[in-house]
Amino acid sequence: MAYDHFGAPIKSTEVALAAYVDAVKSEESHSRLEPVEMKPATTLPAVRVASSSVRDPMLAATNLASQLDHEHLGCVLFFCSAEYDLGRLGIALEHAFGKVRVCGCTSAGEITPEGYGRGCITAIGFDERYFAIDCALISELDNFTLQDAQGVIDGLLSTCRDARLAPVKGNTFAITLLDGLSSREELVLATLNAALGTIPQFGGSAGDDERLANTHVFYDGKFHTGAATVLLVNTPLDFRVFSTHHMVDRSEKLVVTRACAESRTVYELNAEPAADAYARAVGLTVDELDRKVFALRPLGVKIGGHYFIRSIQRVNPDRSLTFYCAVETGIVMTAMEPESLLDTVRTQIEASERSVGPPLVTIGCDCFLRRLEAELTGEVEAVSEFLRHHKVIGFNTYGEQFDGMHINQTFTGVVIGQPDARSGQS
Repeated sequence: MAYDHFGAPIKSTEVALAAYVDAVKSEESHSRLEPVEMKPATTLPAVRVASSSVRDPMLAATNLASQLDHEHLGCVLFFCSAEYDLGRLGIALEHAFGKVRVCGCTSAGEITPEGYGRGCITAIGFDERYFAIDCALISELDNFTLQDAQGVIDGLLSTCRDARLAPVKGNTFAITLLDGLSSREELVLATLNAALGTIPQFGGSAGDDERLANTHVFYDGKFHTGAATVLLVNTPLDFRVFSTHHMVDRSEKLVVTRACAESRTVYELNAEPAADAYARAVGLTVDELDRKVFALRPLGVKIGGHYFIRSIQRVNPDRSLTFYCAVETGIVMTAMEPESLLDTVRTQIEASERSVGPPLVTIGCDCFLRRLEAELTGEVEAVSEFLRHHKVIGFNTYGEQFDGMHINQTFTGVVIGQPDARSGQS
């Protein structure tokens, strides 16, 4: 397909499940006012990116708006620390951006134009000349049916078609953001995936700065719990959706012999208390198990020839294990260990850039356990610099989402290529 207006002779879209050999073709108390440290807007063709570490909600929102504002701003996607007063921040964002659609979620760490951030807010502003974006809220996760999903997607598709930027097929991807403590990702994602058909999808589960207490998605001026947002993005620009992890399997196998799928809790592995069996597999005692161990020694489930990570959230008093992802009685789990955290991300992002050309922006969903691992192994500065260099904006998640699957300890996202310079637009 050709789009002479944008100067792109060929439109290609790719989706890759990365770190694997094959790829398939297919996204009120008044706090003390703090001084505003204004940063110049980072201006790129078709998007602007911004961040603010100002804690006062109104000043933070105004700061973002000043960096992102231009006459063709059509949509803003943001990720913010749960340390903000979310009630006030929602009001402030609605005030600062007026009629511009704003969507986002809370995070367990932010990826800003400068790399990794903490306690801040980071955002992408999309130019409506290049992106037709609509967003919907799913407020009833427990009772979300295929009929509901079809209604949501049909409504979003209608907005994209009305914009007449590009045909839907091959030019559209979905971004999902879900309450990271809802334990409903699998149900919602599988249902949405059926409604999306061949439209690629990625996303992340909202975090709350590793407190594991309350996570939120943002829609229509308010933060919501027990909810999800879906963004449908239609663009004539080339993009590549991908997912990668850096874990390799070991020999130890652990069979889930008793579990509660509803709470994601495993009571027994190999017919003994789950914590005992896991501790033995990783060569430690139960007392030594903590989030650092969980980050470095997760378990994996093999599906279709690929391993998908199942990260442990905590050890419970009864020596059961609660996971961040789906677990069921009867599945076989394999002990995993990390290879180079940065090499796998570099391989995938650079492959994506070879496919779509120089990156306009990469929207990244990076598991918070990966960031913890980088901190533990002394790689955090190198990873942060890599993210900055490759124009990654995003957040640290409580789980990642890829084409209807809920996964852990991955880096998942979309690389979007720049408009052809011959189009003359910026």
